[in-house]
Amino acid sequence: MDLLSVSTVNWSRAQFALTAGYHWIFVPLTIGLALIMALMETMYVRTGDEKWKQVTKFWQKIFGINFAIGVATGIILEFQFGTNWSNYSWFVGDIFGAPLAIEGIVAFFMEATFISVMFFGWNRVSKKMHLASTWLVFAGATLSAFWILVANAWMQYPVGMEFNPETVRNEMVDFWAVVLSPVAYNKFLHAIFSGWAIGAGFVAGVSAWYLLKKRHIDFALKSAKVGGIVGVVAFVMLAVTGDGSAYEVSQKQPMKLAAMEGLYEGKEGAGLVAIGMLNPAKQSYDDGVDSYIFKLEIPKLLSFLGYRNLNAFVPGIKDIVDGGYTLQDGTTALSFEERKARGEKAIQALADYQTAIAEGRDADAANHEIILRENYAHFGYGYLETGKDLVPDVPLTFYTFHLMVVIGLYSILFFAILLYFIYKKDLRDTKWLLYVALWSIPLPFIAGQAGWIVAEVGRQPWTIQDILPVQLAASAVSPGNIITTFIIFTVLFTGMLIAEAAIMVKQIKKGPDPLPGEEA
Repeated sequence: MDLLSVSTVNWSRAQFALTAGYHWIFVPLTIGLALIMALMETMYVRTGDEKWKQVTKFWQKIFGINFAIGVATGIILEFQFGTNWSNYSWFVGDIFGAPLAIEGIVAFFMEATFISVMFFGWNRVSKKMHLASTWLVFAGATLSAFWILVANAWMQYPVGMEFNPETVRNEMVDFWAVVLSPVAYNKFLHAIFSGWAIGAGFVAGVSAWYLLKKRHIDFALKSAKVGGIVGVVAFVMLAVTGDGSAYEVSQKQPMKLAAMEGLYEGKEGAGLVAIGMLNPAKQSYDDGVDSYIFKLEIPKLLSFLGYRNLNAFVPGIKDIVDGGYTLQDGTTALSFEERKARGEKAIQALADYQTAIAEGRDADAANHEIILRENYAHFGYGYLETGKDLVPDVPLTFYTFHLMVVIGLYSILFFAILLYFIYKKDLRDTKWLLYVALWSIPLPFIAGQAGWIVAEVGRQPWTIQDILPVQLAASAVSPGNIITTFIIFTVLFTGMLIAEAAIMVKQIKKGPDPLPGEEA
C-alpha cells in the first residue's frame, strides 16, 4: 500500500501511539523508583546506617537518568494535541486543558523543584529536610500522573461539562465532577500501582544480577528487600484496582468490555475467559461465525465482576449494536441506528440554531437548542456510518488484556516467593530465582503497555466517548508531513531509549559509590 494513501487520521494515531508508548516506558519507572528511593532514605534516617544512604544514592542516579528522558517525551506528547489533534483541542480544550495546566504549574513544578534539593542537598540540608525533598519528588511525580489521568479519564467518561452551541465548544461546569469521576480515580490508582510494580521489578532484577555476580551483596539484599515488598503490594493492589476499573468499563463503556472478553453474543451469568483463542475467520460481529477456536472460562465471573451479580446480563458486541436489551436502570438499550438518528438530529439542531441566531430568530433558536440538548448524548453517532464503526479491534484488545492479567498473576506469585526466600532462606543460594528475577524485568513494562492498549484501542472509534469520533478530532495536516515527523520521532525516541539503556547499564555495572573505608 502506498504510504500516502493512508489517511491523516491513521498517521496521527500512529504518531500519538508511538510517542505515548515510549513515554510510558520512562514515566512508570520514574514513579516506581521515586517511591522505592524514598523508602530507602527513610530507612537511612531512621537507622543512621550509612549503607542505606549508599543504596538510596545509587537508585537516585538511576531515577535521574530516567526522569530526564521522560520529560522530553512528555513535552512532545502534549504538543501533539495542538499539531495533530487541533479539532479535538478546539472542541474540548476548555475542559481537557485544565488538568494539563494544573499538572504543569503545580505537580511538575513541585517535582522539578525538589529534585534539585534531592540530588545536590545531601551535605547542604539536614537529614530530615533531605528526606522530605525525596518524598516530595515522589508526591510530585504522583500528582503529575494524577492530572494527566484525570484528563484521559474524562475522554473515556465525559462529565462536568455543557455544550455551548454559540461557540461550538464544550465548557466545564463542574470541576469536581471531572476530578472525582470514578473512572478517573480508578484509572489513576491502577496506573500508579503499575508504576510501583515496574519500579519493583526493575530493582529486584538488578539486585539479582549483583547477587549472581557476587558483587555488592549487602547493597543488593537491601535493594531486593524493598523491591520485593513494594512489588507484592503493587501487584495485589493492581488486582484490586483492576477490578474497579473493569467495573467502571462495564458501566460506562460496555463495548470495550465486550472486546476485552471477545464476547459477541450477550448472556446472563456470563463467564470470564481465562484462556482462549479467537477465531480469525470471524470478520464481523454479525456474520454468525463462532468467535472462539477454544476457550476455558470461569462460570458467571464476568457477570459478577461487571455488575456485582452472578446472573446479570452482559451485553455482547452484537447486542450493543442492535440494542433492545434491558439496562441496569430498567430502560431499554438503544440500537446503533436509533442513536445515529438522534445524533443526526442533534447535528441538524445545531446547524438550525446557528442559522436562527444569525437571522435574529431567538425563539426558533431556543427551540433548536432544546432539541440539541435532548439529543447531545448521541452527538457523535451522527458522524458514523454503520454499526461496524462501533466495534474496536477485538483481537488486539482481547489478547493484550489477557496478557496483562497473566503477567499480573505471575508477578504476584513471583514476588511472594522472592520475599519468602529473602526472609526465610538465603536469597544468594537460589540461583534459579535470581535468574527468574533478572529475566522478569521486562514483564511489568509489557503489562503496562498492554494496559494502555486495552484502554485506548478498546474505546475506538471515540476520542471522546459517544461525543467525538476520532476522524473528526484530527488536524487538517497532510499525511506526508505526519509521516516525516513520525520517522523523525521514531529515530529520536529509539535513540533516546538506547542512550538511556546504555547509561543505566554503565551505571549498574559500576555499582554504588563505596562508603568511606570501602574499596571501590
